[in-house]
Amino acid sequence: MTINQNYFPLISVVIPAYNAEKFIKKTLDSVLSQTYKNIEVIVVDDGSQDKTFEIVQSITKTDKRVILLQQQNAGVAAARNLAIENSKGDYIAPIDADDIWYPQNLAKQVQCMLQSEELVGVVYSWSVDIDEADKLTGGFYSSAIEGEVYPSLIYKYFIGNASASLIRRACLEKVGGYNSKLKEENAQGCEDWELHLRLAEHYQFKVVPEFLVGYRQIINSMSCNYSAMAKSHSLIMTAVQQRYPEIFDNIYRWSSSNFYMYLAVKSSRNSHYQDTLYWLYQALKLDIPMTLIRHNLYTLSIHSGLKLGAQFLSSLLRRNVAIQPEVSSPTPGMAITDITRRMDIHKRLPSQLYERSRFKYLRKNYKFSSSFFRQIAASSNSKETSSVL
Repeated sequence: MTINQNYFPLISVVIPAYNAEKFIKKTLDSVLSQTYKNIEVIVVDDGSQDKTFEIVQSITKTDKRVILLQQQNAGVAAARNLAIENSKGDYIAPIDADDIWYPQNLAKQVQCMLQSEELVGVVYSWSVDIDEADKLTGGFYSSAIEGEVYPSLIYKYFIGNASASLIRRACLEKVGGYNSKLKEENAQGCEDWELHLRLAEHYQFKVVPEFLVGYRQIINSMSCNYSAMAKSHSLIMTAVQQRYPEIFDNIYRWSSSNFYMYLAVKSSRNSHYQDTLYWLYQALKLDIPMTLIRHNLYTLSIHSGLKLGAQFLSSLLRRNVAIQPEVSSPTPGMAITDITRRMDIHKRLPSQLYERSRFKYLRKNYKFSSSFFRQIAASSNSKETSSVL
């Protein structure tokens, strides 16, 4: 099926950029090379101290679809909000300044959105992890969750990252923009999750089950600020729990444990082995059954233990022996077919079978919909009125 040839809604692509000189051109090239052409691209230079502004400015001279804005450093949420305020599109498509889209991402997201009811506010695509050279590293995000997703979204950020979704503008205007207050509390990292939770209160989600987004994993990126991310997640979940005490408490423990396991994987990839063990312990404390059947608990524990042991021995020998720096071997190239095979194997892991049973439980026991949230809001307003009277 193809998009209606008589209707090509304007898509506003919003890109926050802070010291993004290394990857911003690759990101913009991937956006401007989309097969869907009716786009505007709004880049907000968030007080960069490198050549980000100059690189984007040069691109604006050759492609009028690119608009460059500047602000003093105020964080990713404020930058995205500024871009949205200056956008004109019927749909908003966020992408971070180091990620990439594969050519048909927007076309397939728009097609899915146009074929959906107006109750659908978000369409997301599957993502693959890429390294600094755009090579696939083996990681992926391939959820099939759609429809009324609120309880599932509390449990896990199944969308995967901030660059994978297309949002209906009318829906975004109803729930408000990104939460810029998280930066004030040194709790950046989960702004996209928080926004999608607010969207899920009122609207349904749909998925494009194809790997169309490249999610870049680099050292010293925002995604490696583990403490800030953990605090961000905690603040968001505390707010949700206070707002909807009807939701089963265990979901929040499961969510935190799942997120800490994610941080453990991130820590290991960036050779932060003490952090890896710390986050594994935190994950185990909050959700023993799930953590014990995760293969990552064992592979990461053994790997981190061995690496820390080697580092300790090296420190003892360093005074007398010249230790050569560790040189990592080149990662063999992977293809989407390799990722698909990994996904098929991943589905059969005990932890994934158990996780699917949890999602089934959430869908069965929490029939959240827009009507549910209207009832909760009405009840809250009624209580406030009674207290006043």
